[in-house]
Amino acid sequence: MEVVWTAECFKDLSGIYEYYSRDNEFYAKQVVARIIDKGKQVAAFPKSGRKVPEIDNPNIREVFRGNYRIIYVITDQDIRILTVVHGAMDIRSKFL
Repeated sequence: MEVVWTAECFKDLSGIYEYYSRDNEFYAKQVVARIIDKGKQVAAFPKSGRKVPEIDNPNIREVFRGNYRIIYVITDQDIRILTVVHGAMDIRSKFL
């Protein structure tokens, strides 16, 4: 299936890059690249991610890359990456 990265997700990635690039631009690029690479796993194995515990929808799933949760939804047409958030963040407000 095709993976679609949403506009919200690009904002998240931009924020992650900005945060890490304050100290080390090279590391910031690596962190973002590793998150994007995780999308390949999602494309190949859409149900490999676990169901998001805070959301009662079996099609909304997540995979982890480092400290980040990559949250996506499986549709009939594609897989949409909805957001990338730090694992310590409460995501309920983003989806309610």
